[in-house]
Amino acid sequence: MNGSELIASILSKEGVAIMPAFPYSDLIEAGTKFGIRPIIVRQERHALHIADGYARTTAGCKICCTAVQHGPGSENSVGAIAQCYADNVPVLHIPGGYARESQGVAPNFSAARNMQFLNKWCEVVPVSGRIPQMLQHAFALLRNGRPGPVTLEVPIDIMTEEVDPSLAAAYKVQRRSTPIADPKDIADLANAILRARAPVIVAGQGILYAEACRELLELAELTQIPVMSTLNGKSCFPENHPLALGCAGYSRPDQVIHFLDKADLIIGLGTSFTRSDYITPFPTEGRIFAQLTNWEGDISKDYPVDLGVIGDAKLSLAAVIEVIKGRIGPDGRKAENAIAGEVAAVKSAFMAKWMPHLTSEEEPISPYRVVWDLMHTVDRRKTVVTHDAGTPRDQVTAFYETIVPHGYMGWGKTTQLGMGLGLMHGARLARPDWNCINIMGDAAFGMTGMDFETGVRNQIGVTTIVLKNSVMGGYTRHHPEAAKKYSIEKLGGNYAAMATAMGGHGESVDKPADIKPALRRALAQNAKGMPALIEIITREEVRIPNLLPKM
Repeated sequence: MNGSELIASILSKEGVAIMPAFPYSDLIEAGTKFGIRPIIVRQERHALHIADGYARTTAGCKICCTAVQHGPGSENSVGAIAQCYADNVPVLHIPGGYARESQGVAPNFSAARNMQFLNKWCEVVPVSGRIPQMLQHAFALLRNGRPGPVTLEVPIDIMTEEVDPSLAAAYKVQRRSTPIADPKDIADLANAILRARAPVIVAGQGILYAEACRELLELAELTQIPVMSTLNGKSCFPENHPLALGCAGYSRPDQVIHFLDKADLIIGLGTSFTRSDYITPFPTEGRIFAQLTNWEGDISKDYPVDLGVIGDAKLSLAAVIEVIKGRIGPDGRKAENAIAGEVAAVKSAFMAKWMPHLTSEEEPISPYRVVWDLMHTVDRRKTVVTHDAGTPRDQVTAFYETIVPHGYMGWGKTTQLGMGLGLMHGARLARPDWNCINIMGDAAFGMTGMDFETGVRNQIGVTTIVLKNSVMGGYTRHHPEAAKKYSIEKLGGNYAAMATAMGGHGESVDKPADIKPALRRALAQNAKGMPALIEIITREEVRIPNLLPKM
């Protein structure tokens, strides 16, 4: 047994089944020997995006390991690791490293040195005998506390070095621990909720990772508190529920603004309360902030938190619910409907304003019509949709209504164009019986479009919708003179033809009535393992709901 086989045997014990990778890495061959399927991508960044989507879809219960070549392969993966770190995604990255005799020699790239601030933990394996202990620590970090990527750089000479097979036998599989919050903190949070005049819940992706969606729903119904999600947390609360306010992203429905404006208590559950251009800003004056998170580093990081509670969201919310039931009875305020009625009224008015765009018959097609038809074509109980960065995100998040956990994959504390394709490859690998759909623009396809062929080659049946307006949407306002003189915002390409050329299903749509039939054809191809791309000719849409609220 050599070092790469020792690593592969441990990965197998930890339940790793998928290895997105780009040659060369000894770990690819070693993993295959231990039943780990390699998914060879067209660029290293895409491998990390696949692992990212896989982890999000499984709430971190299943982990992908990515493997890339030392030197340039490791360098190319840095951006995707940064995305995992920004969005708190548990991914194990094992890049090759230069041989030990070449460590510290310029300009040789060292992941361990250069990626320290982009990982939950980032180290280099110094000797083969340390592999089991370092991997135990890596999996302990991946399964516990704040989610995040772990990078373990393995020098190429350690990969090929002979090791004692007993090292593999002695490995201890790591488990997940779910600590409950302190009882006093639980009681204080329950008291704050019951005292509040106009509380609102901000639910983050920590609810998804903790698998606490049922507890969140029970708490909301028990107390009749309306719920909005963060961008990353979208789908943790059913958006067709009477208390659902929708997603508080860069764009947001009116009901998000309405209830934030009147809130006296903002309750963050499973969220870091991060300030970002892609997250709705929360008003602070005259508000009390309560926050339940599994990492102390989140408390009062960006907002003045009055009541910080550290604990697993699922167990801690269950405890809060029990305290509240003890105060107001097992049915609580379920019979009250004033808040639900207020939500319905605001939502109805908002949808009435936007329905002409959502059902528009105009040509070129409105991107909002694409979102509306998609939502009314797929079975949303077995479908996951993601946006890409830029205007597709802002057009989709406010209107695509999720009804089950993980029915939408929101992302964006950093916004790497082209990421949506890899996320849906990972989602489909994790849930092969679900429809997996990514919506991207011209620019995003240009970043990762060649990895459409990765899906063809590996029979990963996802549907890509390209909103083709032949420009970088919204950028003209930043560079008016450059756009006028040099047309820097314009893009081109026949993406449907490219999809067909790469062996997949491709078609172009330019009439609104053809959207739904095209979607049905694409999903039928997906069911057979064939990726599909629908190029929809749209106009450049600059209208975004509540883009610049005055907080």
